[in-house]
Order: sequence, then structure tokens, then C-alpha cells
Amino acid sequence: MESARIARILDEMGTLLEVRGENPFRCRAYHNAAQALKSLPSDLSQMIADGQLAKISGIGSTMLDKITQLVNSGHLPAFDELKRQTPPGLIPLLRVPGLGPKKIKLLHDELKIQSLADLRSACESGKIATLKGFGAKTEAKILEGIDFIDSVGDRILQSTARRLITPIYQAIRRDSGVVQSEICGSLRRRVDTIGDLDILFSSADPSPILARFVQLPEVAKILAHGATKASVRLLDGVQCDLRGVTDDQFPFALHYFTGSKSHNIAMRRRAIERGLRLSEYGLEGDSGPVTCRSEEELFAALGLCFITPELREDIGEIAQAEAGRLPRLVELEDLTGTFHCHTDWSDGGGTLEEMVEAARAAGLSYLGIADHSRSAGYAGGLSIERVYRQWEEIDRLNASLDGSFRIFKGTECDILTDGSLDYTDEILAGFDYVIASIHSGFGMDRSSMTERIRRAVRNPWVTMLGHPTGRLLLARDGYSVDLDRVIEAAADSGTMIEINANPHRLDLDSEHCRRAAEQGIKIVINPDAHSISGLSDLEYGVGVARRAGLEASRIFNTASSSKVAELLASRRYKNS
Repeated sequence: MESARIARILDEMGTLLEVRGENPFRCRAYHNAAQALKSLPSDLSQMIADGQLAKISGIGSTMLDKITQLVNSGHLPAFDELKRQTPPGLIPLLRVPGLGPKKIKLLHDELKIQSLADLRSACESGKIATLKGFGAKTEAKILEGIDFIDSVGDRILQSTARRLITPIYQAIRRDSGVVQSEICGSLRRRVDTIGDLDILFSSADPSPILARFVQLPEVAKILAHGATKASVRLLDGVQCDLRGVTDDQFPFALHYFTGSKSHNIAMRRRAIERGLRLSEYGLEGDSGPVTCRSEEELFAALGLCFITPELREDIGEIAQAEAGRLPRLVELEDLTGTFHCHTDWSDGGGTLEEMVEAARAAGLSYLGIADHSRSAGYAGGLSIERVYRQWEEIDRLNASLDGSFRIFKGTECDILTDGSLDYTDEILAGFDYVIASIHSGFGMDRSSMTERIRRAVRNPWVTMLGHPTGRLLLARDGYSVDLDRVIEAAADSGTMIEINANPHRLDLDSEHCRRAAEQGIKIVINPDAHSISGLSDLEYGVGVARRAGLEASRIFNTASSSKVAELLASRRYKNS
């Protein structure tokens, strides 16, 4: 969504200004504008044209000019310049849990820290503990955070990768010398996190296209520049590679540079078994090259039906393709609604009405509202009195919709440390559905955590388990839990498990998602949306489901609104 993309840029500008120690009111102006954009529809150009954007609280004339420039050109030179002026080593410090912009500036000013290596050295020498506002415990946690960051390397979230590659890819596609182009690598396979960015194109003469690529405004440093390939470091520190091939080579190069490595090895082995040689440049036999005009023709030449990129991990997809038994993977368009959505009743940024309108605009036919339960005080969890008031508001809205759209009453109910739930059975019985999630007590041992979650999923009022491991990609590991035993308990009790589609979570992962589906568990793709822009995260959840090999029939929220209502009601009736 355009509004979400620009909101991220403004948010990042506010953060960069904070790191530099700029006027806090100026920093806040960027954050406020970003927050305002998150609750707006995607078509900002129309809102600018009719003067509506200027009337939005938090968007003054200066901010309006910057938004307009981003909408019209896709770029904001002030943003690029701000990134150039900020010491590049400071930005990765934001990944360390507990370190915000103000603390990073203090570390920079007091200890001249400019990188993670500097930060580690200062921690190990005890210098951090002596600073006001830090202390020995904070120093120890910072060290733990650095160790975690080192373990995941320079990988980035899928959402970050897509944001960074989109303007570059669009520039390549628009180049008059380009015949075909495609994003490759782990991003094309929709892997949870991404190492670097890869784009492939075909052209009669790659050189001028590569020359224009290295001069793009997103480029901070040229790492390599040859006749058929160029590598650059982007302003965000991520490496991006662009390769050029002939049009005849394109299908083979596209397959090769999509990967995975293990899939490619298996495909080359299959070619050898048939007396052929497969490489990134072509497919050849004793009688000469085999012409393939597309990836589909390449797979067909090896006796296989087309294997979609998400399945190319050498985990059985080649045998399935040979037998013609590959699943018809779920598509984003198959989703009819979703359930894990927050509003401003708890910690969401949009009202009930705004979330409903955004869901309708996205083509959904129902929406589940699952604001936090009462123990989540930090997130505005709903007291019992407020639960009743929200139910009344949802009833009123449903009546006004006259059956054209359905709002389901739900809750994201905290799983307490003993495995019980945050609301009594009497309250839980009044919801259309219940998502049970863990938000505290992460440090329990593996056995205790496993039994805690198993007890929750066996609770007859629990409809689905939310973000089962609690992981935050590239920020923290999930809690220690035996997911196979949790899946077993969910299968026994008929409890669904969500794929939390927030790109920071992607929890359940594809491996355990596949195992859950094999045991007959219905999977629910939920965005964990805290604003209307969060609804667009559903596509990341679909990516996880596709990597798990799931068809639409395995996903609960591909059913019609009436069928979903019937299934939820029958589960409640069985419990009453």
C-alpha cells in the first residue's frame, strides 16, 4: 500500500533525526505524520489532488510537500541525504533490544560508539554500566542482543527487502533496453528473512542498463561493475546484485538464480540422469542445446510440471512434480476474511469503522476484531465492562451493514503462566471466537512452556492459537517450546493455529505449518493488524502457507462468510 510505504519512510526519517539529536518536536512531527498515514487509504494522489490530505491532523504544509514529492516521484532527496549524513554504523544499533534513538545518541556522544563492534567492546570493558540510565543489567542485556544480531547476520525482513527492491526493480523494468526482468533469490521464494537482493534481466546489450543501475539514487557504493553484472551497497546497507543475460538464457538464469541451492543441485542431477547438462546458461544434450522459452518449458524438458518458486527447497517437490501431484497453492485472492485485528479499543491505530472499511476495500467479506484481554494493560487490554461495550458497538455496526459484510466478535486472550485464560468461561462464551496468545512469562523452561500452551489449546473456548512461538524475526528468538507436542494437542482438541502474517513474526513457520496441516489442523492466516495498513500483511502469511505447500482448503479463512459463521457457532454450541 502506497500510504504504508510512505509512512515507513517518514517514520524512519523521524528516527534518523532522533539519532542525530535533532529537535524532538521536529522528530515527533515525522512520527505523527507517519501514524496519520497508516490509517489512510492507499490512493494518496487523489487525496492530495482534492485537498483532503492537507486537512488530516498531523500533516502540516511542510510534511504535505514531502508526501506529495514521494507520491509523485517515489523519491525524497531529503531522506537520501539524511541517510548519507548519519554515520552508517549507528543504524544497526537500533536492532539491539532496549536501545532507542536517544540512548544511541548518548552512547555516541559519551563513548564515541559508532558501530555494533564499538558497542560490544564498551560492554565487555564495563563502560556501558557506568553511564547514567544504563547499569550492569542493561549492559548484560545489550550484550545478549548483540550476540543474537551476530547470529542472524545482515539479513533483513521480507517487508524491508520488498520496500528496498521495488523502486530499483521498477527502474529496471522501465529501461528501454530490457526485454524481460524478474526478482530472484530468496525473496522470490518468499523466505522468512533475506540476505541480499537479486534482480535478473535480459537484453541484447546489458552494459548501458548496468551503468544506469549503479547511478540510481538508492545506491550508496558500487561494489563491482562488469559487463554482465553489477553489485552495489544501498543507502540502507543492503547489497543488491543486477545480472544481465541474453533473452535465450533468461529462463535458465531465472531458475538458477531463484534457487534454492539444494533444489538446483537436484535439478542438475535429474538432467544428468537424462543425458543432459543444466546450468544457468542453458540446457544441453549430445545433439545440442534444448530451447526453452520459459521456466515452464525448462521443467517440462526434464519431465516435470512447473514448480512454483516457494516450493523449490528439495523437500520432495521434484518427485511430486514428476507424478503431477503438486498442490494448487493458496493465493491471496482465496482469503475471504481474517480474524487477528486490533482497533483503538486496545493498542490499534484505527477505529472499528476504519478497520471494517479497509477490509471491505481489500475485498474481504468479514473481519474479526480481536483486541487484547484485560491483563495486557500495556496494550489497553479490555476490562469486562469494555468488552460488553465493544460487543454493543459491533452489533450496531453489523446492523448498519445489512448483511453485506460481517464483523465477528473476538479477543486475543492472554494465556496466563499456568495455562488458564485471562477471561472467565462466562465471558469467553460470549465471543464468536477466541485467539489464545502468550505475551508474558517468556522465560519458562521448555517443559513448563509446552504444558502451558497445551493446556490453553485444549480449553474448549479457544478457537485458535496465536503466534505460537512468540518469535520476532531478527530481534528475538521464540520462547522454548516443543511445537510438535503443541500441534498434537491442537489436533486432538480441534483448535486452529494461526500463521501470524506480520513480517516481524511469520509465526507459525512453514515447516511446522506443514506438520500441523498434515495432522488435520485448520490453519488461519491472520495479519495481527494494528492499523488499516496492517491488513496488507496478509500476503506475507500467504507466502508462509505456500512454502508449506498448502491449498486453499487447508486454510480456514478461505471459507465463505456464512460458512465461517456456521463453523464458529457450531463450536460454541458444542461447548455450551
